[in-house]
Amino acid sequence: MAAALADLPVNDTIFALASGMPPAAIAVVRISGPDAMSAASALAGSLSQPRRASLRRLCDPANGETLDDAIMLCFPGPTTATGEDLVELHLHGGRAVVRAVETALAALPGLRGAEPGEFTRRALAHGRIDLAEAEGLGDLLSAQTERQRRAAMMAVEGKLSRCVGDWNDRVLAVAARVEASLDFADEDDVGDELDPRLRGQLTDLAQAIGAVLEQPPVERLRDGIRVVLAGPRNAGKSTLLNALVERDAAIVSPIAGTTRDVIEVPTVRGGIAYVLTDTAGIAEATADPVEAIGIARARAATESADIILWLDDIDPPGEAIWLYPRSDIRETNTNLHRITVSGMTGEGLEGLWQMIDQRGRDLLPREDRIALNERQRSLAESCRDALVRAATEQDPLLVAEHLRLARRMLDRITGRADVEAMLDSLFSRFCIGK
Repeated sequence: MAAALADLPVNDTIFALASGMPPAAIAVVRISGPDAMSAASALAGSLSQPRRASLRRLCDPANGETLDDAIMLCFPGPTTATGEDLVELHLHGGRAVVRAVETALAALPGLRGAEPGEFTRRALAHGRIDLAEAEGLGDLLSAQTERQRRAAMMAVEGKLSRCVGDWNDRVLAVAARVEASLDFADEDDVGDELDPRLRGQLTDLAQAIGAVLEQPPVERLRDGIRVVLAGPRNAGKSTLLNALVERDAAIVSPIAGTTRDVIEVPTVRGGIAYVLTDTAGIAEATADPVEAIGIARARAATESADIILWLDDIDPPGEAIWLYPRSDIRETNTNLHRITVSGMTGEGLEGLWQMIDQRGRDLLPREDRIALNERQRSLAESCRDALVRAATEQDPLLVAEHLRLARRMLDRITGRADVEAMLDSLFSRFCIGK
């Protein structure tokens, strides 16, 4: 199990493969830390000029054996990706070459292999990026669609951090006025009300944060829109799911109740990630305990769905898309509110995807707007609530306390506060070498 990054020595020099797993044309090994330059020199005999690529023959310091002919790039700190001395060795991408170089590095005093996310963690610790940018980088590494990439790049490039910094500046400006009034006011004046202009500024800021909170969560963009197929036994849910994803993802059988559990199938359509979910047939009661569990899970999946495809003759719940399935073997659909589809013949599938796409785009954050993840959203909500309380509070002492809380919440979004446990959780998502 990987060690908690907060518990690892920060003065170690770390190394890792930063490119894809071999075999490959080129393998990039990164070395970062106070002994990065001396380690590279031990292997190559001399260093390349800073930020200039040079060919070097790498040899094992223990026995002088040639390891590889590599391109070396040296980046003196602190103006590097990690804020430390950093060296990149561009090797031939064979497994044996990479293994031999890593073994030679591990034998040098003060060097060790990096843990997942440790390079980025050091960049955060040295102020090269902030927490919001690090979270964006994590999303960028896992991006599978163009929309995911663009949203992640907004965070990586600091758009969210600049927005939060602006909010923080506005809170600080009001807080400074409030603190000054408390510091210099006569004792009898401490209970005076807050300047109405300052109240207005706090209200405006709370509304600005609220506007960002109204944007759909970034998790829906990252994890996919949840589309759940729900209905009674033998309604054609599994057949329809297979047709929608264009592969045999779910077992299809004429026997009612074939699907006993929730089956999730990720897919990408029109640049949007979806998770299509097949469910057990919903029934009022069953004597089969396994089927009862499947029905309970089907109901839970339906309740948490972003979009429901309803394959039942009774009226659908909420805003579900009401389908008339298996049109190839059923009578003609006479209900104008139901969409005729057939997973066997493909009838209506393109129109159904168009409806799903239209609803899906409304559920995603706009590409030109900032979107918050769950952690950031919770902190922004707490900040907004604190500002609302401050704007309506009569006692300046309590106003000042509410403003301190608001600033703490904003600091936690960008990582200025102590959030070590959360950082370990974040960076555990990163690959080794990043």
